[in-house]
Amino acid sequence: MTTQQHKIGSGFGFGSTAAEVLNGIDLTGKLAIVTGGYSGIGLATTRALVAAGAHVVVPARRPEAAQAATADLDDVEVDELDLSDLDSVRAFAERFLASDRAIDLLINNAGIMACPETRVGPGWEAQFATNHLGHYALVNHLWPTLAQGGARVVSTSSLGHQLSDIRWDDVQWERGYDKWQAYGQAKTANILFAVQLDALGKDSGVRAFAVHPGNIMTDLQRHLPQEEMVAFGWVDERGNMLATDFKTPEQGASTQVWAATSPQLVNTGGVYCEDTDVADIRPVSQSSGVEGLGPGVAAYAIDREAAARLWRLSADLTGVHAFPAAS
Repeated sequence: MTTQQHKIGSGFGFGSTAAEVLNGIDLTGKLAIVTGGYSGIGLATTRALVAAGAHVVVPARRPEAAQAATADLDDVEVDELDLSDLDSVRAFAERFLASDRAIDLLINNAGIMACPETRVGPGWEAQFATNHLGHYALVNHLWPTLAQGGARVVSTSSLGHQLSDIRWDDVQWERGYDKWQAYGQAKTANILFAVQLDALGKDSGVRAFAVHPGNIMTDLQRHLPQEEMVAFGWVDERGNMLATDFKTPEQGASTQVWAATSPQLVNTGGVYCEDTDVADIRPVSQSSGVEGLGPGVAAYAIDREAAARLWRLSADLTGVHAFPAAS
């Protein structure tokens, strides 16, 4: 079977920035939503899109912090959204739908990583619920206006997806919790979500992508003790950066901005991208550990049957489904 999951020679790479990716692209009149678009790579993404002419809506768990972070940007609109709370997701979507605007770009950027065991909603594991189920519900609630705009939807995943496939027999980690494998499952879910959304949406002009932005030192590491980051070789005992494979936020934003806007992807969708290009497929041992992660996408993360199965599970869990036949 042929696949679009291979490098295309985009002309960009590891060190490319979001501004470089958008050079020559005019987003005037376009509307983008960037979840968590007020810190880290999310803020860098918001800044780059605004500089290219887009109007950016930033749904935020901390609206006051988002207002402060984007205060110097003229074309940003902040609203409230807590992805771990389905009532909050629905309320945001209802407010946006009431504005009767089409969405051109939706970047599902917000997320949490390697947090202590936390339960949200009806007892869901927080990383799966926040990173995947919240964004799943958001997209399904917003489907009419996504289809109206023929939007591109980008899910921010991670090479951390290589840490775990979907644990179909214990998705909510009720039998022993491992923070890194739970993160891996959530990031695999982000990729499978893009695969299935693209399959369901492409006839309506909606294309979906998942991206690994790269390793970036941002607020995403807030749950990691310093001794753990020292053990990984990321920083020294005084917190000074040691790792040489970390990107700046502007470099980290480049892949999701490229996936959301590049004319090179006009006939492509449902693929995983990294270093501002489509990634190759990389079979990965599930026991590789954090230190053994590498380039490419694990085959299980782009499996179409698994993507459809996850979509059905997500519809059952959330009660939200814009495509009843697929649920």
